[in-house]
Amino acid sequence: MGNFTGPFTVVKPLTPLKMSYEAAKKRAEPYTKIIEELPEMRRDTVEFLRKAVAEGRRAYVLVNNRSEGSAPLPVQAVSEMLRD
Repeated sequence: MGNFTGPFTVVKPLTPLKMSYEAAKKRAEPYTKIIEELPEMRRDTVEFLRKAVAEGRRAYVLVNNRSEGSAPLPVQAVSEMLRD
């Protein structure tokens, strides 16, 4: 993950590992539900956010529909993980 150097940071979970953009797009359409949960991606995102906040930085997460199928649903899941 490395070190943060700016006052804010951005993470953008995109496609699953080793999956092309086109394959992820086709798999996720019509973006109305979670096609496959990606627990490692979620854990990495939570770790990223916790590290940024611990260092007093603003952190922004831009979730892509192609990651799990419907961007709002993984955002809810990560939010719940952060509360635990």
